[in-house]
Amino acid sequence: MAWLVLIVSGVFEAIWATALGRSEGFSKLTPTIIFCGGLIISMLGLAYAMRTLPTGTSYAIWVGIGAALTVSYAMITGNEAASLIKIILILVVIGAVVGLKVAH
Repeated sequence: MAWLVLIVSGVFEAIWATALGRSEGFSKLTPTIIFCGGLIISMLGLAYAMRTLPTGTSYAIWVGIGAALTVSYAMITGNEAASLIKIILILVVIGAVVGLKVAH
């Protein structure tokens, strides 16, 4: 159960990170509200997962999922330029996350 919660928390990290960028310094209400909600859900899930999973592994997987999804979403929506090297590096991050799970 902790692994599933950790993965969902990583998704919410990507949500709050994207909303933070769109809030333009918390000057836009809707993205700011999404940021706050996503941050709370993400942190609660991370804290729950860390009750049974090692801290370093949990944090690395949480950050890896959030970072990979945030960059992928930005490239898909055109907010960030896509390139072959970025795609390869995102795949490396995903591979590292999977590797941490397998090594656990």
